[in-house]
Formats: sequence, structure tokens, C-alpha cells
Amino acid sequence: MTSTTSTSTSTSAGIGAGAPAAGGAAAEPARASSSAPLDGPWRDPALPAAERAAALVAAMTPEEKIAQLFGIWVGASADGAEVAPHQHDMAEPVSLDELLPTGLGQLTRPFGTAPVEAVAGARSLARTQRTIVESGRFGVPALAHEECLAGFAAWGATAYPVPLSWGASFDPELVREMAARIGDDLRSVGVHQGLAPVLDVVRDARWGRVEETIGEDPHLVGTVATAYVQGLESAGVVATLKHFAGYSASRAGRNLAPVSMGRRELADVVLPPFEMAVALGGVRSVMHAYTDIDGVPSAADESLLTGLLRDTWGFDGTVVADYFGVAFLETLHGVAGSRAEAAGLALAAGVDVELPTVDAFGPALVAAVRAGEVDEALIDRAALRVLTQKAELGLLDPGWDPEAPLARADDIDLDTAGNRALARRLADEAVVLLRNDGVLPLAGALPLTGAGSASGVGRGSEAGRGTAPRLAVVGPNADTSAALLGCYSFPAHVGSQHPDVAVGIELPTFAERLREAVPGLGAVVAGCDVDGTDASGIPAAVDAARDADVALVVLGDRAGLFGRGTSGEGCDAVDLTLPGVQQQLLDAVLDTGTPTVVVLFTGRPYALGRAVTEAAAVVQAFFPGEEGAAAVVDVLTGATTPSGRLPVSVPAHPGAQPSTYLQSPLAARSAVSDVDPTPAFGFGHGLSYTTFDWDVVVPGGGDGPLRVPTVGEVALEVTVHNTGDRIGADVVQVYLHDPVAETVRPGQRLVAYGRTPQLAPGEQAVLEIVVPVDLASATGRDGLRRIETGALQLRVARSSSDVVAAVDVEVTGEARVVDHTRRLTSVVTVR
Repeated sequence: MTSTTSTSTSTSAGIGAGAPAAGGAAAEPARASSSAPLDGPWRDPALPAAERAAALVAAMTPEEKIAQLFGIWVGASADGAEVAPHQHDMAEPVSLDELLPTGLGQLTRPFGTAPVEAVAGARSLARTQRTIVESGRFGVPALAHEECLAGFAAWGATAYPVPLSWGASFDPELVREMAARIGDDLRSVGVHQGLAPVLDVVRDARWGRVEETIGEDPHLVGTVATAYVQGLESAGVVATLKHFAGYSASRAGRNLAPVSMGRRELADVVLPPFEMAVALGGVRSVMHAYTDIDGVPSAADESLLTGLLRDTWGFDGTVVADYFGVAFLETLHGVAGSRAEAAGLALAAGVDVELPTVDAFGPALVAAVRAGEVDEALIDRAALRVLTQKAELGLLDPGWDPEAPLARADDIDLDTAGNRALARRLADEAVVLLRNDGVLPLAGALPLTGAGSASGVGRGSEAGRGTAPRLAVVGPNADTSAALLGCYSFPAHVGSQHPDVAVGIELPTFAERLREAVPGLGAVVAGCDVDGTDASGIPAAVDAARDADVALVVLGDRAGLFGRGTSGEGCDAVDLTLPGVQQQLLDAVLDTGTPTVVVLFTGRPYALGRAVTEAAAVVQAFFPGEEGAAAVVDVLTGATTPSGRLPVSVPAHPGAQPSTYLQSPLAARSAVSDVDPTPAFGFGHGLSYTTFDWDVVVPGGGDGPLRVPTVGEVALEVTVHNTGDRIGADVVQVYLHDPVAETVRPGQRLVAYGRTPQLAPGEQAVLEIVVPVDLASATGRDGLRRIETGALQLRVARSSSDVVAAVDVEVTGEARVVDHTRRLTSVVTVR
């Protein structure tokens, strides 16, 4: 979703500032009505939500119905006064006083526009809701939405790891638990809808929004995102899938660029995660993408938003516009000649709500409906969906009270100890050890202190330590908290525009956490900036490394918006070289001959040059959140055994893009091209400090291929033994290889995975994996999805490039066409 770089007229002076915001208590505006709202069937909670909504739509004027179809971007007041509109340069200024007599559909980001303390923000939102209810004839509150991609994007709320770290964890259950906590926090302050998760499958790692994605594999993206949806919805908050569809496949990885994609890539790579979240997640909202595919913008694509999403998949929630996306039909895509025409196209396609503020769905649409240029039935259809959802949320109930979230207003805490512990667990599981020549963990020689790590492995437990090595810590990301946070975290997204306001959460840097574990650690030498061109600081970093026994080189990204960072929305990369002169710094340290440990805090994978073979170790963390520094330090020191796996391939060369592991044979290395796309570290790769042996059994299997009908399934048992001397968790991955098919298929693709619990030395876990043959289906030449007969192979693997066992399968019977009712995922049970 797009943000704006302009400032708000409603921003407060700071957290707890005494001056009221515009539109607040100091200037109470006149309202159109103070009488009781009109009564009718819509007030009866005993009736079905759709029936209540239909009665309300029938009673409304066109203006009142259209008012339910747009939001207003607002900012909550720091002193609890009413919200005020956020004025920006992408839309005309709005006046709540003028709009409220006809009602209001949504309130956009009351907590995510400027820093505001939770209790004050909740009071401000509640006061505004009261005014909205009192101003219109029917007393319908607005639905409030917020960003929640890496936690509730509000001041003082927990900053969790970004979605790319969710993918690295290979742990949907933990992601579900995180999302439920985020939902509880949203509900505690009166927010009804969260704009997450992102289900875009990475197709080109140069794209700036890779950090917001879960990875480059649709099965991983779909299963993890569905878990997030289930968690958020379990808290009573409407989850929003984005961006539907194809946004991540933009040409050259440029934000908002056109998409060149065939229908099979769309059907087999891009759409499955969305289909899974709709069918299995219970999601109630979908956001259209900015993209146009083959000349048709998503916001005007009736076959996508209605034919596929609703008529085929059975989605019955609301479709919301990506910010300013309806107007873009006129201003960017050129398929509409006016705002009213853009509104008509979007409504006909199936867009129900214009966000973030009223524009195309404003007076021009009202006039077009009155003139018969836009069918009022389209307005009725969208209003019915919006009001049905409001009825389901209880917003039409006679007892609805905007003050309800303030029942415990004195102790609203958006960053509880429980939140932080969960953020830590997820960060622990998401750290990926890419390379290690034995230098890690450092616990055998370091004088570690502290009570223990979040994983339950005590610090300093090893006997026989030698003399502590001298550590040099260099690099631009070593001593900055910005290294930990993604673009949609509140401190990066909004807080960066308010430098005089405290960050609102405890956010220690990597160096600060390392000093807690290693007393006497020397000064950090940055060597260079994240994205600067000044290399004059590199000699000092080299001197520090040369005088040390081990050099920790901490590199990576700084998240930002529209060019203000090296990762994030609008921060696309020309190639996958480390930003700025960081590769020059890394090479200079490697030249010293000092064992070098590379620590990466990034939002995308980068080519690491010589470090792939010459560094002593490489540790990858994808913007791991407020507890991420501690998680990485614990991996380095051995307090935690790493268990993360790559959700995206790490390239060997910076220019080998676009490329993911889902390659067809023609995309692999060949003798007819001098560009080798083979990754340095493949999808699913990740090392450990302990060792695991696997026993793979096929129950009922015998000599030769396992014969399975097209309606059948394959059962596997994988027993994982911890044969090392450290506690640790392992991740089992199953890939499908289809050697001969009607259309070109990737060499392999993920169809199942499972994470073991923490296993002590000598312990084991058994993973029972059931893979339905439905997962072998793919789109044929005629556009139909079918299961073909013939040979398949299931590969039980540690990664896409490390296969442990292969199970040959013969699919028998008749080829079978399947649809949206097919089985979408494997079943994995761990015991």
C-alpha cells in the first residue's frame, strides 16, 4: 500500500503534548443532527447480518450509500480530542463537518499517521466515533483500519520481525500466535481492520517490497499467510489480503511498474496463496494491486475481482482499494477519462471501498449516479457488502459503545512482556546461519554473562573455555536500531518524520546487546554508511579487524519509503550488490586475514561476493524486529542454536535477476549463456550447531515406484534424530519434481514442510507427512488445472539444493481436472 510523503495538518506536537489537535476539544464543530438515529431492522441483532444490511441500504439515499464506500485519512489527537483529517498532496482537502451528515465508511490510520499514546488515541477515536454516530440519520459508526504488517503500526506498539522473517521461521503456528496478539492490540484501542498480510510471491529480489513478502515459494507464502489471517481474524479483526494480484512481478523489480506475465504463471505461482487464504483462512477483506497485467489494471479487472475471487472462490467480504488506486485508473493507467469514470470501472470490477480518502467516490460519483452514468445497483452492491461487515462486527447493534475499548484505558500496553517474548521467539527461529567454518558459536571462548536466552539454553554452560578472543565490531549496521526494523514498522514508517519524539519501545542495537554478553567489548567502527559513497572510514575498520582475533562485520539495509532507504516501498535496487560501499568494506576486512563473521540485517537477499567462500561465517537476519539484536547475539554466542531457513535464494552474482529457485530448465545454468543464475545459497538453506540424521519411511511402500491414483495421497514418515551435542530444531522440506508434463514446470517446488520442536542431544521427533496428489496439479495449455498421470518424485530435503531421500511415485488412472475445491495443502503432524 502506498503512503504519502507530505505532512499532516493534524499531527500533534509530541506524545502527551497538551495542545489540542485541529478539530479537537478547543473548537467543537457544529453537527448536523443530535437526534436519536433512525430505527429499523438493521438494529436487530437476531436477524442475519446480510438481511440487516439490505434493510439499511434500502432506506438510504444515494449520497448516504456512497458515504459508506470511502474512508477519510485522519490523525488521532495526543490529548484525546477528536481526530482531524490528514491533508496531503494526492487528494483534495476534506472536511469532516461537511461529510458526516451523510455518514462515513472508514477512518484511515488514526494511530498510524502521527505519534500518539495508546490511551489518548483510543479516546480520540472513540470521541470521533460518537460524533459520527450522532451526525448521520442512521447512526452508523466508521470502520477503523490500520497497518499491521510487522505488528500494529502505532507508537509504542511491539515491532515484530518482518514477513520475510516469518517465512524464514517455517513456523506457521508461531505466526498465527503473533497475529492473534496483534489483533488483540488493535481491538484494545478500537481498530476493526488490519491491512495485512502481503501474499505477493517474490519474483525479482530487486523489488523494494521484498521485506514485506514471506518468500519466493507460493506454498510457503500461502501456508504462513493463512496462519496470519487465522490469528488476526481469531481476535475479531478483519484481515486484508494484499496485493491482489501480481504486484511483485513488476518489470525490472520497479515499484508500480507493469507486469509481464502469462496466465499459467499467474495461476500457478501468484494466485495460490490468495486462494489458500480465502479457502482456509476465513479472510474478510482483499486489497487490489496497483498492477496492470496484459493491459488490464487489477482495480478494473472484473474477471479477477468478481469472476475469480467471488464467483469461483466464494469470497464474500469486502474488496478495498490500495491507496489512491481508484484514481490511478485515470492518472496512471489511462483507462478512465475522469474520476467518475474511474469510480464506475472500479465498482463494476468489484471494488467496494475507496482508500485512503474520498476522491473518485466523492461528489463526481454522486453526480454520475444521479445522471444515470453509473448504475446505482453497483452502489447498492458495494454498500451491502460494507454494511454486512459492519453488522458482523457489531457496529449496527443498539448497544454498540465506542467507549468499550476504554474500559481498561489506564493500562493499555501495546508492548507487553508477552508481546516481546513472542517477538523474541520468532526472531530466534528466523535467524539463518548461511555459512560456518567452525568459528561459530563463540561461546567456547567468550566470557558470557546473563541468565539465559529466550530459547531456554543457558548462557555460559560450556566448560573448558579458553582465553577470550579479541573481537572487532565494524560495519554501518552494528550500532543502529534502524537495522532491525522494516519499512512498515512505526518507527521507520512514521516515527522517522518526528525525530523529536521518543521511539516508544525498547530498541537496543546489535552492539548494545553484544556488550551485555561480552563485557569489555571495544568501540564499534562503522567504516561507512549504509548507502553512502564515502569510503574514508574503511581504513579504521581494517585496522580494528587486523588487531582482532575475530572480526564481526555488520552490514545490510536501512528501511524507508520512496528512496529514503535501501529497502522498502519505492526503494528498488538496480542490482543485488550490497548498498553503498559495503562490499568494499567487507572485502577490505577479508583481506586482513582475520577470521570474519558477516552479520546481515537486510530486507532482501544480497550477493556477498568473496564472503560466500572466504568468510568464516555468514549470519542472515531479515529485519528481525525489536528483539532481533538479542536473537542474533545469542546465535553468535551459542546461547541459541540457529534453525532459520532461507525463504528466498541468496544470489551468487548481483546481476542474475530476475531469478528464483522456481526455475524451468531453460532458466538454469547453460553453455549458451555466460550469465549463471545458480544461487550461492538456495531456497530453504540453513545450518545448525548440532547435527540431525533422518530416517525416511514410506508406509506401504515396496520395490519400484509407489502407485497412487489421481485422487490419492502419499504418506511419508520422517524421523529426525539429534545426533549432535547441542539442543536444536530442524526443518524437513518436501519438494515435488514432475519430469514430464504437458506444460513446462519448475524443476521442483515445495509441497510440504515441518519444523521439529527443540530436541536435546539424543532426542528424536517423527513427522508424519501426507501429500495429496492434488498438489501435483498445474494449469494446462487449455487453461484448466489438471492432474496428469505418470511419474512424479517427492524429494525429502534439507533445502532445495540438499536432497536427503527421493520417493518415486507413479500416478495412475485417468487425468483429472480439478478446481478450487481441490486440496490445497499437505498435512504435517509432529510427534
